[in-house]
Amino acid sequence: MSAFKDRITYQKQLLASLAAEPLTALAVEAATVWQEPARLDQVLWQGLERLPHCHMLYAVNTQHILISANVENKQLDTQWRGLDLTGRPYLKRTLPWQGFTLSPVYTSRHSLRPCITAIQAVCQGDAILGFIAADYHVDDLHSQRGNPPASAGWSQYKGDPAIRGTVFQQQRSISAMDKVLGEVMNSIADMLRHHGIFHVKIHFSSSRASFWSLDDPYDYNIHMLDEIVDPERCLAYPRRPTHERTQVSFEDIGRVLDQFKALRHADETIYLRSASFNIINGMVGLTFSCDGSHYIHFQQFLEMDSRFWFGEAVAEAG
Repeated sequence: MSAFKDRITYQKQLLASLAAEPLTALAVEAATVWQEPARLDQVLWQGLERLPHCHMLYAVNTQHILISANVENKQLDTQWRGLDLTGRPYLKRTLPWQGFTLSPVYTSRHSLRPCITAIQAVCQGDAILGFIAADYHVDDLHSQRGNPPASAGWSQYKGDPAIRGTVFQQQRSISAMDKVLGEVMNSIADMLRHHGIFHVKIHFSSSRASFWSLDDPYDYNIHMLDEIVDPERCLAYPRRPTHERTQVSFEDIGRVLDQFKALRHADETIYLRSASFNIINGMVGLTFSCDGSHYIHFQQFLEMDSRFWFGEAVAEAG
Protein backbone atom coordinates (compact mmCIF):
# COMPACT_ATOMS: atom_id res chain seq x y z
CA MET A 1 0.00 0.00 0.00
CA SER A 2 1.30 3.49 -0.86
CA ALA A 3 1.88 6.19 1.75
CA PHE A 4 -1.07 8.06 0.19
CA LYS A 5 -3.40 5.10 0.79
CA ASP A 6 -1.88 4.60 4.25
CA ARG A 7 -2.90 8.15 5.23
CA ILE A 8 -6.45 7.68 3.92
CA THR A 9 -6.83 4.36 5.73
CA TYR A 10 -5.46 5.85 8.92
CA GLN A 11 -7.91 8.78 8.85
CA LYS A 12 -10.82 6.40 8.29
CA GLN A 13 -9.64 4.30 11.22
CA LEU A 14 -9.67 7.41 13.40
CA LEU A 15 -13.25 8.17 12.34
CA ALA A 16 -14.31 4.56 12.92
CA SER A 17 -12.88 4.71 16.43
CA LEU A 18 -15.13 7.73 17.12
CA ALA A 19 -18.31 6.47 15.49
CA ALA A 20 -18.53 2.68 15.68
CA GLU A 21 -19.22 2.21 19.39
CA PRO A 22 -21.85 4.97 19.86
CA LEU A 23 -23.61 3.98 16.63
CA THR A 24 -23.78 0.35 17.74
CA ALA A 25 -25.44 1.40 21.00
CA LEU A 26 -27.74 3.79 19.14
CA ALA A 27 -28.87 1.01 16.79
CA VAL A 28 -30.01 -1.09 19.77
CA GLU A 29 -32.12 1.82 21.07
CA ALA A 30 -33.49 2.63 17.62
CA ALA A 31 -34.62 -0.96 17.02
CA THR A 32 -37.15 -0.67 19.86
CA VAL A 33 -38.90 2.35 18.26
CA TRP A 34 -38.20 1.70 14.57
CA GLN A 35 -41.90 1.75 13.61
CA GLU A 36 -42.62 4.94 15.62
CA PRO A 37 -41.20 7.94 13.71
CA ALA A 38 -41.62 10.52 16.46
CA ARG A 39 -39.91 8.36 19.08
CA LEU A 40 -37.21 7.35 16.58
CA ASP A 41 -36.48 11.03 15.97
CA GLN A 42 -36.00 11.56 19.71
CA VAL A 43 -33.60 8.63 19.95
CA LEU A 44 -31.54 10.10 17.11
CA TRP A 45 -31.72 13.57 18.68
CA GLN A 46 -30.20 12.25 21.89
CA GLY A 47 -27.73 10.07 19.99
CA LEU A 48 -26.24 12.99 18.07
CA GLU A 49 -24.63 14.22 21.30
CA ARG A 50 -22.63 10.99 21.51
CA LEU A 51 -21.14 11.39 18.02
CA PRO A 52 -18.40 14.06 18.00
CA HIS A 53 -18.12 15.99 14.72
CA CYS A 54 -21.24 14.32 13.25
CA HIS A 55 -22.99 16.78 10.95
CA MET A 56 -26.30 14.96 10.45
CA LEU A 57 -27.98 11.78 11.69
CA TYR A 58 -30.94 9.92 10.13
CA ALA A 59 -32.52 6.50 9.64
CA VAL A 60 -33.12 4.63 6.37
CA ASN A 61 -35.12 1.44 5.81
CA THR A 62 -34.02 -1.49 3.66
CA GLN A 63 -35.70 0.10 0.61
CA HIS A 64 -33.47 3.19 1.05
CA ILE A 65 -36.41 5.36 2.18
CA LEU A 66 -35.71 8.01 4.81
CA ILE A 67 -37.99 7.11 7.74
CA SER A 68 -36.79 9.65 10.28
CA ALA A 69 -36.20 13.36 10.43
CA ASN A 70 -32.79 14.72 9.58
CA VAL A 71 -31.21 15.51 12.95
CA GLU A 72 -28.80 18.39 12.36
CA ASN A 73 -27.43 21.06 14.67
CA LYS A 74 -29.88 19.95 17.35
CA GLN A 75 -32.81 20.50 14.99
CA LEU A 76 -35.35 18.00 13.68
CA ASP A 77 -36.04 18.59 9.98
CA THR A 78 -39.03 16.39 9.12
CA GLN A 79 -39.71 17.73 5.61
CA TRP A 80 -37.53 15.05 3.99
CA ARG A 81 -39.19 12.07 5.68
CA GLY A 82 -40.23 9.56 3.00
CA LEU A 83 -37.51 10.66 0.55
CA ASP A 84 -36.06 7.87 -1.61
CA LEU A 85 -32.27 7.93 -1.14
CA THR A 86 -31.55 5.26 -3.75
CA GLY A 87 -28.51 6.24 -5.75
CA ARG A 88 -26.78 8.13 -2.98
CA PRO A 89 -23.03 7.31 -3.05
CA TYR A 90 -23.08 5.80 0.43
CA LEU A 91 -25.88 3.40 -0.56
CA LYS A 92 -24.30 2.22 -3.83
CA ARG A 93 -21.69 0.05 -2.12
CA THR A 94 -22.39 -3.08 -0.09
CA LEU A 95 -24.38 -2.08 2.99
CA PRO A 96 -23.49 -3.47 6.41
CA TRP A 97 -26.29 -5.98 6.83
CA GLN A 98 -24.61 -6.61 10.14
CA GLY A 99 -22.35 -4.15 11.89
CA PHE A 100 -20.77 -0.92 10.71
CA THR A 101 -19.08 0.54 7.62
CA LEU A 102 -17.77 3.83 6.24
CA SER A 103 -18.62 5.19 2.82
CA PRO A 104 -16.12 6.60 0.34
CA VAL A 105 -15.77 10.40 0.32
CA TYR A 106 -18.48 12.06 -1.77
CA THR A 107 -20.03 15.52 -2.22
CA SER A 108 -23.13 15.88 -0.08
CA ARG A 109 -26.26 17.04 -1.92
CA HIS A 110 -27.43 18.57 1.34
CA SER A 111 -24.38 20.70 2.21
CA LEU A 112 -22.40 20.56 -1.08
CA ARG A 113 -19.28 19.72 0.95
CA PRO A 114 -16.99 16.64 0.94
CA CYS A 115 -18.59 14.10 3.23
CA ILE A 116 -18.17 10.60 4.67
CA THR A 117 -21.15 8.62 5.96
CA ALA A 118 -20.87 6.07 8.74
CA ILE A 119 -23.59 3.44 8.35
CA GLN A 120 -24.76 1.12 11.12
CA ALA A 121 -27.17 -1.79 10.62
CA VAL A 122 -30.26 -1.85 12.84
CA CYS A 123 -31.40 -5.40 13.60
CA GLN A 124 -34.12 -7.07 15.59
CA GLY A 125 -33.12 -10.61 16.22
CA ASP A 126 -32.08 -12.04 12.85
CA ALA A 127 -34.16 -9.49 10.93
CA ILE A 128 -32.59 -6.38 9.40
CA LEU A 129 -34.78 -3.31 9.94
CA GLY A 130 -32.65 -0.74 8.19
CA PHE A 131 -29.69 1.55 8.84
CA ILE A 132 -28.66 4.58 10.84
CA ALA A 133 -26.53 6.98 8.80
CA ALA A 134 -24.20 9.56 10.32
CA ASP A 135 -22.79 12.20 7.97
CA TYR A 136 -19.38 13.77 8.67
CA HIS A 137 -17.95 16.73 6.80
CA VAL A 138 -14.36 15.85 5.94
CA ASP A 139 -13.14 19.35 6.86
CA ASP A 140 -14.60 18.98 10.36
CA LEU A 141 -12.47 15.88 10.97
CA HIS A 142 -9.15 17.72 10.65
CA SER A 143 -8.94 18.27 14.39
CA GLN A 144 -8.85 14.48 14.80
CA ARG A 145 -5.91 14.04 12.47
CA GLY A 146 -2.87 12.18 13.68
CA ASN A 147 0.25 10.82 12.09
CA PRO A 148 -0.04 7.35 10.55
CA PRO A 149 2.73 4.89 11.30
CA ALA A 150 5.79 5.56 9.17
CA SER A 151 5.88 3.43 6.05
CA ALA A 152 9.15 1.92 4.86
CA GLY A 153 7.62 0.99 1.55
CA TRP A 154 9.36 1.28 -1.77
CA SER A 155 7.65 2.86 -4.79
CA GLN A 156 8.88 2.62 -8.35
CA TYR A 157 7.60 4.72 -11.28
CA LYS A 158 8.31 4.37 -14.97
CA GLY A 159 9.26 7.54 -16.78
CA ASP A 160 8.98 8.82 -20.34
CA PRO A 161 8.91 5.88 -22.81
CA ALA A 162 10.80 8.00 -25.36
CA ILE A 163 13.70 8.34 -22.93
CA ARG A 164 13.66 4.67 -21.99
CA GLY A 165 13.65 3.67 -25.65
CA THR A 166 16.87 5.54 -26.42
CA VAL A 167 18.71 4.99 -23.15
CA PHE A 168 21.39 2.72 -24.68
CA GLN A 169 22.20 5.36 -27.29
CA GLN A 170 23.33 7.83 -24.64
CA GLN A 171 26.36 8.16 -22.42
CA ARG A 172 26.91 10.11 -19.25
CA SER A 173 28.59 13.47 -19.73
CA ILE A 174 30.95 14.54 -16.97
CA SER A 175 29.43 17.58 -15.29
CA ALA A 176 31.21 20.21 -13.24
CA MET A 177 29.66 18.64 -10.14
CA ASP A 178 30.99 15.18 -11.08
CA LYS A 179 34.55 16.55 -11.01
CA VAL A 180 34.27 17.57 -7.34
CA LEU A 181 31.54 15.21 -6.21
CA GLY A 182 33.32 14.23 -3.01
CA GLU A 183 33.55 17.88 -1.92
CA VAL A 184 29.90 18.43 -2.88
CA MET A 185 28.74 15.49 -0.78
CA ASN A 186 30.78 16.67 2.19
CA SER A 187 29.18 20.11 1.96
CA ILE A 188 25.67 18.67 1.70
CA ALA A 189 26.35 16.32 4.63
CA ASP A 190 27.42 19.29 6.74
CA MET A 191 24.24 21.20 5.80
CA LEU A 192 22.04 18.24 6.75
CA ARG A 193 23.85 17.58 10.00
CA HIS A 194 24.46 21.05 11.36
CA HIS A 195 22.69 23.83 9.46
CA GLY A 196 18.96 23.09 9.55
CA ILE A 197 18.61 21.56 6.08
CA PHE A 198 16.13 18.68 6.29
CA HIS A 199 15.54 17.97 2.60
CA VAL A 200 17.88 18.21 -0.37
CA LYS A 201 17.49 17.43 -4.05
CA ILE A 202 20.69 17.06 -6.07
CA HIS A 203 20.76 17.50 -9.85
CA PHE A 204 24.07 15.98 -10.90
CA SER A 205 24.06 16.81 -14.61
CA SER A 206 23.16 20.47 -14.15
CA SER A 207 25.41 20.85 -11.08
CA ARG A 208 22.82 22.31 -8.76
CA ALA A 209 20.94 21.42 -5.58
CA SER A 210 17.76 22.58 -3.86
CA PHE A 211 17.70 22.97 -0.06
CA TRP A 212 14.69 23.00 2.26
CA SER A 213 15.47 24.63 5.62
CA LEU A 214 13.79 24.20 9.00
CA ASP A 215 13.87 27.98 9.31
CA ASP A 216 11.47 28.32 6.35
CA PRO A 217 10.06 24.89 5.41
CA TYR A 218 7.48 26.32 2.99
CA ASP A 219 10.15 27.59 0.61
CA TYR A 220 13.31 26.19 -0.95
CA ASN A 221 16.54 27.64 -2.29
CA ILE A 222 18.35 26.58 -5.46
CA HIS A 223 22.14 26.70 -5.39
CA MET A 224 24.63 26.21 -8.19
CA LEU A 225 27.90 24.37 -7.65
CA ASP A 226 29.97 27.37 -6.54
CA GLU A 227 27.46 28.16 -3.78
CA ILE A 228 27.17 24.55 -2.62
CA VAL A 229 30.90 24.28 -1.93
CA ASP A 230 31.38 27.88 -0.74
CA PRO A 231 32.56 27.83 2.91
CA GLU A 232 30.61 31.05 3.48
CA ARG A 233 27.34 29.18 2.93
CA CYS A 234 27.28 28.85 6.74
CA LEU A 235 26.52 32.59 6.96
CA ALA A 236 23.37 32.07 4.89
CA TYR A 237 22.39 28.94 6.85
CA PRO A 238 23.22 29.40 10.56
CA ARG A 239 24.07 26.41 12.71
CA ARG A 240 20.97 24.69 14.07
CA PRO A 241 20.42 21.83 16.55
CA THR A 242 19.18 18.47 15.28
CA HIS A 243 15.39 18.52 14.93
CA GLU A 244 13.52 16.17 17.25
CA ARG A 245 11.78 14.47 14.32
CA THR A 246 15.00 13.66 12.46
CA GLN A 247 15.15 9.92 11.70
CA VAL A 248 18.66 9.68 10.26
CA SER A 249 21.90 9.57 12.24
CA PHE A 250 24.96 11.61 11.24
CA GLU A 251 26.68 8.38 10.18
CA ASP A 252 23.79 7.27 7.97
CA ILE A 253 23.58 10.70 6.34
CA GLY A 254 27.13 10.12 5.14
CA ARG A 255 26.37 6.57 4.04
CA VAL A 256 23.36 7.65 1.96
CA LEU A 257 25.33 10.40 0.23
CA ASP A 258 28.21 8.00 -0.44
CA GLN A 259 25.72 5.65 -2.09
CA PHE A 260 24.46 8.51 -4.26
CA LYS A 261 28.02 9.08 -5.40
CA ALA A 262 28.49 5.39 -6.16
CA LEU A 263 25.28 5.21 -8.19
CA ARG A 264 26.28 8.29 -10.15
CA HIS A 265 29.60 6.73 -11.22
CA ALA A 266 28.61 3.04 -11.44
CA ASP A 267 27.81 2.94 -15.17
CA GLU A 268 28.19 5.25 -18.15
CA THR A 269 24.78 4.41 -19.64
CA ILE A 270 22.48 3.71 -16.68
CA TYR A 271 23.38 6.27 -14.04
CA LEU A 272 21.84 8.41 -11.33
CA ARG A 273 20.55 11.66 -12.79
CA SER A 274 19.10 13.22 -9.65
CA ALA A 275 18.54 12.22 -6.04
CA SER A 276 16.66 13.58 -3.03
CA PHE A 277 17.00 12.89 0.68
CA ASN A 278 14.73 13.90 3.57
CA ILE A 279 16.13 13.30 7.04
CA ILE A 280 12.77 13.96 8.76
CA ASN A 281 10.80 11.16 7.10
CA GLY A 282 13.88 9.22 6.03
CA MET A 283 12.85 8.96 2.39
CA VAL A 284 15.30 8.74 -0.51
CA GLY A 285 14.30 9.60 -4.08
CA LEU A 286 16.26 8.41 -7.12
CA THR A 287 15.84 9.22 -10.82
CA PHE A 288 18.05 7.37 -13.29
CA SER A 289 19.06 8.13 -16.86
CA CYS A 290 16.32 5.81 -18.13
CA ASP A 291 13.86 8.22 -16.43
CA GLY A 292 12.78 5.56 -13.93
CA SER A 293 12.15 6.93 -10.43
CA HIS A 294 12.28 5.20 -7.06
CA TYR A 295 11.21 6.34 -3.59
CA ILE A 296 12.48 4.25 -0.71
CA HIS A 297 13.22 4.54 3.01
CA PHE A 298 16.90 5.19 3.69
CA GLN A 299 17.35 2.02 5.78
CA GLN A 300 16.15 -0.15 2.91
CA PHE A 301 18.22 1.90 0.46
CA LEU A 302 21.41 1.28 2.46
CA GLU A 303 20.82 -2.48 2.29
CA MET A 304 21.06 -2.37 -1.51
CA ASP A 305 24.38 -2.18 -3.35
CA SER A 306 25.11 -1.56 -7.02
CA ARG A 307 24.29 -5.20 -7.86
CA PHE A 308 20.66 -4.50 -7.06
CA TRP A 309 20.43 -1.43 -9.31
CA PHE A 310 22.66 -2.45 -12.21
CA GLY A 311 23.30 -6.21 -12.00
CA GLU A 312 26.41 -8.29 -11.37
CA ALA A 313 28.37 -7.13 -14.43
CA VAL A 314 28.38 -3.48 -13.45
CA ALA A 315 29.15 -4.28 -9.82
CA GLU A 316 32.16 -6.41 -10.81
CA ALA A 317 33.39 -3.76 -13.26
CA GLY A 318 33.19 -1.16 -10.51
